[in-house]
Amino acid sequence: MDQGSIARILKQVSGGEDEIQQLQKALLDYLDVNTEIDASLVFSRKFYIAQWFRDTTMETEKAIKSQKDEDSSEGTHHAKDVETTGQIMHRAESRKKFLRSIIKTVPSQFGAFKMNSDTVDYEDACLIVRYLASMRPFAQSFDIYLTQ
Repeated sequence: MDQGSIARILKQVSGGEDEIQQLQKALLDYLDVNTEIDASLVFSRKFYIAQWFRDTTMETEKAIKSQKDEDSSEGTHHAKDVETTGQIMHRAESRKKFLRSIIKTVPSQFGAFKMNSDTVDYEDACLIVRYLASMRPFAQSFDIYLTQ
């Protein structure tokens, strides 16, 4: 991964959201700007929004399940885990809120969220997709599967 390019994109994207949300916003903006060139990008945009919403929901469910497991085992790190679970829940809710706001806008109205169209080009969009894909659980566990 080209961390320098990711850092550059994050600097150019305005907003106080977390890193993942800023990259998602940049990718959605790129897809929205280029829907006139390639109509299949409308589907891609909807797919990414749905996939990210699903991922956020799954992350929340895992946090709740781990909290219930910790409650039943009553480990010594209970307070620390609850705080971490609370942080995960808060981050998940902010991501869901962001995605809901994007879902409510039609692509042509996404201009309110737009940055300069020069910020993200095709290569940057590919880099963002690879970076966001590397954050998914399967990509993170792929080395384990490969070693086994």
